[in-house]
Amino acid sequence: MTEATLTSTSASPTARQVWTRTRGIVLAVVVLLAAAVAIAAIRSGAQHGRLDPRSADPYGSRATAELLGDRGVSTRVVTTLDEARSAAGADTTLLVAAPDLLTDHQQADLRAATKNSGGRTILIAPDSPSLGTLAPGVTADPAISFRSTLSPSCDLPAARRAGSADTGGIRYSTSAPGADVCYPSDGLPTLLRIPAATGNGDTVVLGAPDILYNNRLDKQGNASLALQLLGSRPHLVWYLPSLSDTSATDAGKKTFLDLLPSGWLWGTLQLFIAAGLAALWRARRLGPLVPERLPVAIRASETVEGRARLYRKANARDRAATALRSTTRTRLAPLIGVSPAQAHAPEALLPARLDGDGQALHALLFGPPPSDDAALISLADQLDALEREVRRS
Repeated sequence: MTEATLTSTSASPTARQVWTRTRGIVLAVVVLLAAAVAIAAIRSGAQHGRLDPRSADPYGSRATAELLGDRGVSTRVVTTLDEARSAAGADTTLLVAAPDLLTDHQQADLRAATKNSGGRTILIAPDSPSLGTLAPGVTADPAISFRSTLSPSCDLPAARRAGSADTGGIRYSTSAPGADVCYPSDGLPTLLRIPAATGNGDTVVLGAPDILYNNRLDKQGNASLALQLLGSRPHLVWYLPSLSDTSATDAGKKTFLDLLPSGWLWGTLQLFIAAGLAALWRARRLGPLVPERLPVAIRASETVEGRARLYRKANARDRAATALRSTTRTRLAPLIGVSPAQAHAPEALLPARLDGDGQALHALLFGPPPSDDAALISLADQLDALEREVRRS
């Protein structure tokens, strides 16, 4: 078989075939990346994040800050723990927009600065990671409220004046004495006011941030409740925890795995499981042979001719002679009553009904390789003649 024929029967995909199969996926990835860059460029202007008092986005809180400003309450945005701690005071309301983003030591430092400051601390939708430190005695219920708009059902003046509001979110329970529990959902409140042990300070736990959003401020009693909770002191410090805060990098004695959120660990485990299942799905399986159509149909004569040319090119007369003799012996054995297992044993094949000179037959069927091409051709003719004679007899 020639090199061109061997190449044409290869089942391995070429680079062109691989590109043809994958170009759709590559094009889709490029389009997604370009769209992401374009969206990021469009939205990277003067817009800010969620719950940012400088943001006019639907989920920003600029409207709340402007209404407070009209009532003489100053609003200042801080992004570091040191700024938030230094701002704590009796005439200040400290709003923590994302308490769960704070590390353990940040929560402890913030609690130490605010618990006896005489001011108000407002925690927006805190969950288990931060409640134990920032609001001792308060626990979050695993089941959230399915209703957004709730009624006050408490004696807190701010809640009674505001009426129904969109506080439905995380539900809480508390063992703190003197706490105001408001806006209950299925028996558990979504707003708590916990007075400080000493002084006039307090901590407000709000189960959902909806009352502060620009697009929800004019709904229900959201504006009234937000202005009363945030405007009880002349100064409002809006704490937006930032990853650039150097105090967040103090890991103490924690290891790298301790710093990873549990969600990342579970997500990595799920990825490993998915990769294992994909490997089992795509892996080769041992089983019975399955007939498969060849990419190119080749006639037997072409295969024989191609192999002969390869033998000739490599001057492999010995291999060609061995193949001819072996095939002849295999075909002669059943004709003279010799089992196929003994077809290549001279002592079994030669005495069995083969007429002629024993030495000549031994040289013909088991002799040395021919010395040149003419001898090889002569050997092939003699083998063919011997097989025809045996078949006729």
